[in-house]
Amino acid sequence: MITAVTADPLDVAALIGQASSPEAGGLGIFVGTVRTSAAVPGKKEAPVVRLEYEAHPALAEERLTSIAEDAAKKWPLERVVAVHRSGACDVGEPTVVVVCAAPHRGDALEACRHVIDTIKETVPIWKREVYADGSSWVGAEGR
Repeated sequence: MITAVTADPLDVAALIGQASSPEAGGLGIFVGTVRTSAAVPGKKEAPVVRLEYEAHPALAEERLTSIAEDAAKKWPLERVVAVHRSGACDVGEPTVVVVCAAPHRGDALEACRHVIDTIKETVPIWKREVYADGSSWVGAEGR
């Protein structure tokens, strides 16, 4: 298992390569990227300049590892990769990569969805959307 929170740019191809296994007939892959616009309360859409992620590194990495281990117990996975960015990320840049390798595609895809959904719900990583005219924290009300 490979899990991490990093300020370094994510090398998607390398992470997919690290998850690949001769025993795995399928890879479930999710790559989250910074999109060009976002829905902002009180506005229809606002152009995004960048995203900024803050994390509690030790707790976030511990939680990522726990999520990956849990997935490996629920599905017959050969390998799991779950890596999330911290710091500033420009439009188009990968922010999170999840790869689940399994003998069959169904298990790989189900596990991948479970891992990314659980990351979004439970890992202490906070996202700030930065626009040309301001910014807002997403999912961190009261910040």
